[in-house]
Amino acid sequence: MSLISIVIPVYNNATSLADLLEKFQVVAAQNQEDAFEFIFVDDGSSDHSVRVLHELLQRESRLRIVMLSRNFDSNAAIMAGMSQVNGDAIIAIAADLQDPPELMGEMLRLWREGNKVILAARKSRDDGFISDALSNAFYTLFRRYAIKTMPRHGFDFFLIDRQVCDVINHIQENNAYLMGLILWLGFEPKVIYYDRKKREKKYGRSMWTQAKKIKYFIDSFVSFSYFPIRAASIIGISLSIVGLLYAIAVVVLRLVLQIKVEGWASLMIAVLILSGSQMLMLGIMGEYMWRNLEETRRRPRYIISKIIQAPSSEEAAV
Repeated sequence: MSLISIVIPVYNNATSLADLLEKFQVVAAQNQEDAFEFIFVDDGSSDHSVRVLHELLQRESRLRIVMLSRNFDSNAAIMAGMSQVNGDAIIAIAADLQDPPELMGEMLRLWREGNKVILAARKSRDDGFISDALSNAFYTLFRRYAIKTMPRHGFDFFLIDRQVCDVINHIQENNAYLMGLILWLGFEPKVIYYDRKKREKKYGRSMWTQAKKIKYFIDSFVSFSYFPIRAASIIGISLSIVGLLYAIAVVVLRLVLQIKVEGWASLMIAVLILSGSQMLMLGIMGEYMWRNLEETRRRPRYIISKIIQAPSSEEAAV
């Protein structure tokens, strides 16, 4: 019998937790050849998620609560859960029920066939026009300039073998983009596609803000691609060539053709473009340097403040 660990990052998901656990219990009942544990990682929730988890713990002995000292983000929360699992296979899924837990049965079947990485990838999504457009742009750029094996619409729901989990746990990298890291390891992924449904209103609004999306985008590119810094170099070289050609043209017009060159407007345009380009390049370099500084500090990716689990039968008897 294999032990399957399901890791769920929780951040203000109080309204969906009971329904989510119920679906996990159905999956466990349908896969009785395996044992299950449910690792809920509270990522500094400010609602009553922790209270709901304590209530669920009274009804489900396979549940364990890992509490982080503050909000570290979902990637860090999943990795915190992965550091505490006992399973032979580890499944990570969001707590908002937009990803279908019913796919776990198929993922487990593929794992038993010898696949070490199984991705539940989005075939389509229904998160609104702007959100969908930004997400599609991100994954298009990431596939082109970072990791080509990234599914077209990305993934957040996956199963990895214990071997893969152990490798990831030994990688001490701050601001790690977990999904990119899984693909970077080189284990050939098996992909299951599904249509990601819209978040139900009864489960509240998403905590995935635009600011978090921007940080996610920058972290992902800086971690796995040199394209931004290479693009800055190309822009610098291109502007230098254009500036040189413009300077030659001005000299020829003034000295050879005796044409007076009016300069204020063109000079201001050139100064503004060059200054803006320089600030852009400094910003790109700063992003890489900041992450280098983060790595040299060696601060932990997350801090676990408490782990709560149901008492064993012997402890309960005492």
